Amino acid sequence: MGHAIELKAADGFTFDAYVAQPRQLPRAAIVVLPEIFGVNAHIRAVADGFAMVGFLAIAPATFSRVESHVNLGYGPEDVAKGRELKGLAEALPAPGVMADVQAAITHASLASKGKVGVVGYCWGGLLTWRAATQLSGVKAAVCYYGGGMTVAPELTARPVCPVLAHFGAQDPLIPIDTVAAFRAAQPQVDVQVYDADHGFNCDHRGSYNAAAAELALEKTLGFFIEHLQL
Repeated sequence: MGHAIELKAADGFTFDAYVAQPRQLPRAAIVVLPEIFGVNAHIRAVADGFAMVGFLAIAPATFSRVESHVNLGYGPEDVAKGRELKGLAEALPAPGVMADVQAAITHASLASKGKVGVVGYCWGGLLTWRAATQLSGVKAAVCYYGGGMTVAPELTARPVCPVLAHFGAQDPLIPIDTVAAFRAAQPQVDVQVYDADHGFNCDHRGSYNAAAAELALEKTLGFFIEHLQL
């Protein structure tokens, strides 16, 4: 269903993205921000899923400024590599990868001729929160277990669009007390907590939780339909 394209950020940097086209004219567009494992089979499947229900979906390769064509699995070596790449990407001078996220949002708006939402998973969830608080053209954002978004300095950032945030109560990477603090600090954000672990949406991981994933997807699609329809 999908194919690769090349995008250009405002500073001239070029990077790859995966695009999934719906069969009909898109109802809107969704930018899919990957985990620390890159635009791998799971993220491509997520983008394809959004396209199947009528959205143009674009998954930018957010590691491109530190390493191109990242496509990792979920074993211990992959986790270590993904964490290393995340550290390098987070250390880039501002705006860093957010310039590439903005380019993807701008392209999505032009390509779909509609509103743009952003959804992200793991590190992509954090980038989605930053997109909701920093970037232009974002009409709705959905963060899945965004590590770092529940603590300072992200805790007190102010989104400029509606935000839905999914967390797992059993997630050791995002302690539930920080989720409670985030909910208190961001009363306008729809915070949903599931009896699940980190990465519960990914059916390639041992932490996959089908019930939580299905419920979160139902809420995500409803949220995007509500906020992205013309």
